[in-house]
Amino acid sequence: MRLTPAKQQVSRLNPHSAWWPGIGRATAPATKGSPIPARHPRTHVPSVAEAGAWADVLVHHQLLHAAVLAPTGQWLVQHRPESPVQVLAGPNAMVDLAAKIQHHTRTTRNDTQ
Repeated sequence: MRLTPAKQQVSRLNPHSAWWPGIGRATAPATKGSPIPARHPRTHVPSVAEAGAWADVLVHHQLLHAAVLAPTGQWLVQHRPESPVQVLAGPNAMVDLAAKIQHHTRTTRNDTQ
């Protein structure tokens, strides 16, 4: 199955991709709990609309290839056109993916910018 980019489509980052090394893989020794504490813990469960907005932004900025909201509430996502389609459990998973990509982008910027 291949997904095509569209306004309401977003794709999921492949955690083992060369484009995003470290996402989805432990980069430090495993410890109890999250390796990076949340600066602002969520006070609400993300809505489908919020997840869709993040999906649109990720596709628009070419950080993901495509993503589709399935009728079941799951997101079908694709990192690159040739990568396999992956399934995200729901809005929470999509927002978590956006946060991982944002964190990776901010922590790997060139210091001269």
